[in-house]
Amino acid sequence: MAVDGLQRVEGVRLAIRLVEPSDAAYIHGLRTDPAYNTHLSKVSGTVDDQRAWIESYKGREAEGREYYYVIERLADGMLCGVVRLYDIREESFTWGSWILDENKPRKAALESALLSFGVGFDHLGLPTALIDVRRDNHRALDFYRRLGMKETGADDVDIYFSYSEDRYFQDRELFMATVREAGAA
Repeated sequence: MAVDGLQRVEGVRLAIRLVEPSDAAYIHGLRTDPAYNTHLSKVSGTVDDQRAWIESYKGREAEGREYYYVIERLADGMLCGVVRLYDIREESFTWGSWILDENKPRKAALESALLSFGVGFDHLGLPTALIDVRRDNHRALDFYRRLGMKETGADDVDIYFSYSEDRYFQDRELFMATVREAGAA
């Protein structure tokens, strides 16, 4: 799938745009910061290693197998997080690598989730998002449950969820109203 329509998606106060090699220092900083990486796969290496990973990823992006986004504030372009859609198949995509930093505006979790799920559901037309969450990541678990995701299983490390396209479309306008309300405050 061509990435033209997926390059940048704008919401109320946030936009998501596909990562570029020039984002390597920002992403490496997030992924190695203990304030943000507690519930993520461990990362080793340097900023140059992150840049090389992004350059390799761009091939998977061009093939429509993965989309990695930087989250930024619309008002000033300040970066405030990342999110990724990967393991894209005919019937599903996996959603993860989601980090929001201290520069995020109010309701950024909800808005960035809606924007990125919209890529999978609206743009790619896939019916299901799959999510795995570390058992001890209570804030994320609570968020996914509030969003209406269905628990599909668990193991010693993770709890697994699915989020249907139907549920997303059913609740999207209500959630976006919440985001708009927060932006007006």
